[in-house]
Amino acid sequence: MTPTLVRQHLTHTGEAPRVDRCARARDWSEIQERMLVPLYEAVYERLEVGTGTRVLGLGCGSGLALLMAASRGAAVTGVDSSHPERLALARERLLPEAWGTRTRADTRIVDGRPRDAADAETPAYTLVTAFEPIGCLAGDSEGLAGLLAAATPLAERGAPVVLAGWGPPERCATSSVLRVATKLADPLRGTGSWRPALRDDLEEVAQRAGLKPDGSGRVACPFGYAGVDSALRGLLSTGLFDAAISATDQAQVDKEVTEALHPHQRRDGTVWMPNVFRYLIARVP
Repeated sequence: MTPTLVRQHLTHTGEAPRVDRCARARDWSEIQERMLVPLYEAVYERLEVGTGTRVLGLGCGSGLALLMAASRGAAVTGVDSSHPERLALARERLLPEAWGTRTRADTRIVDGRPRDAADAETPAYTLVTAFEPIGCLAGDSEGLAGLLAAATPLAERGAPVVLAGWGPPERCATSSVLRVATKLADPLRGTGSWRPALRDDLEEVAQRAGLKPDGSGRVACPFGYAGVDSALRGLLSTGLFDAAISATDQAQVDKEVTEALHPHQRRDGTVWMPNVFRYLIARVP
């Protein structure tokens, strides 16, 4: 946790592993995406998102954050250039033909970059969100500042721009599971390896994008699953383990992730991993 828990990376060979992208997208939308609902709610409540809000969601994925903003009456536009399968699910969730009269006619889902969401008839956005959390893999913020810089000309002066990141590893139980990806894919801890989130990660990205930080917060986002199988499917849907699958094989990754999940399995078979995520509110100059 555009889009996903973190920005996706190719393997060291530059090739993506062979996976069923449609099944992964469905696992993301049905299992994993909801883990960040407390983050979305906290941001929307703090910024009083409602009928007067025009949201531009960067890396919108399958669109749950947009759906939650739309349910508050906001006009929403989602942009994503990395996850066509997730974007198809966002269209199912949000476009008028799927929702009938329950969604606003100005809802837009755009396969592309921020500039593709701009036209002469579109009013300036009053909120820009980049909810894909950074601070989990080395280099996972690369490109984010440029994406934000491209999006902010589409927003009103002074409009809030929201960035998200993982909290300290000691407060994120999932960190121990994510280390499996590093061990299997990159034992020498090169580019793309796991690293703990740093206190000023979000502020540094905002400053590179020419934004002015204006407040932050922390939100508990526990990862809870019906069982180990559900947890495995949810975590693999993030794309964080793709490099490990390519470097070893699917069976090896499944085995080691399952073992890493056992300490978090409760007596009733459910899996529970407390985590804390951080968000930053910056302003368009």
